Amino acid sequence: MTEAAVDGAVAGSAEAVSPLTEALRSTWLRRISRNRNVVTGALILLVLVLAALFADVISTHSPTRLFPANRLKPPSAEHYLGTDEFGRDVYSLVVHGSQISLLVGATTMLLTSLGGIVTGLLAGYYRRLDLILMRFMDGLMAFPAILLAIALMAARGPGVWNVIFALSVVYLPRTAMLIRSTVLTIRELDYVQAARALGRGDPAIAFRHILPNCLAPLLVQASFIFAYAILAEAILGFLGVGVPPYVPSWGNVIASGKNVIREAFWVSLFPGLALTLAGLSLNLLGDGLRDTLDPRLRVQ
Repeated sequence: MTEAAVDGAVAGSAEAVSPLTEALRSTWLRRISRNRNVVTGALILLVLVLAALFADVISTHSPTRLFPANRLKPPSAEHYLGTDEFGRDVYSLVVHGSQISLLVGATTMLLTSLGGIVTGLLAGYYRRLDLILMRFMDGLMAFPAILLAIALMAARGPGVWNVIFALSVVYLPRTAMLIRSTVLTIRELDYVQAARALGRGDPAIAFRHILPNCLAPLLVQASFIFAYAILAEAILGFLGVGVPPYVPSWGNVIASGKNVIREAFWVSLFPGLALTLAGLSLNLLGDGLRDTLDPRLRVQ
């Protein structure tokens, strides 16, 4: 068979597979939209994202302006969620704090996903690199996540981007090991061996034939990393090693209310509820995606 005939056969098979691929995608979308956990988690997360995007519009006071005369006021018509020990409006602090917390979570998720894809593909596809890269990942995993993040923050100093860097380093091994384990399974399948026999280069095989099959577990893992990063940022802020104290974030607001928890419990209560809602929404989203995309857990 001539080269032109081979190319024609490949093109014809691609055209035949395309409708099947579209049908599978529409089936996945229907299953995702029918999953209650996905819908509930997505709706809660959407509300939080909209609150962060329009924080300047829906907030009633400046989150950084001090009003000592109004300190520790309970929730009222003027201050929906009360005030803290400096007279700042807690509602405005919570709304603006969502910007920092969601920014840290989303950016950490993106960086760990990209880094995990590259590291996992290299380690799973090239056996010589596997030993080096995975031992480095094992070294990072040997430290408790929050302790490693505190150590990195102590070395770099407080700041939003330093928090993102520290959490990205901490959670990178989880995504890298997940991608590596998936690549190790897929690289031995028949269609990958056929692509290699046809002379396809390693980058083409990795990104066109292996990576698409890693996206389903990657999406699930990314949702959990998002939740872990939001919680970790709050922990760092509560301990005083996260973003600067003058920057409103859920962790900083909770930390500012710990000294007056008996006199004004609302200072820590409401940012804690916002943090709980964010973690709950992302965990519901991750569980729903896992149940929908994993055929072993799919309920017929």
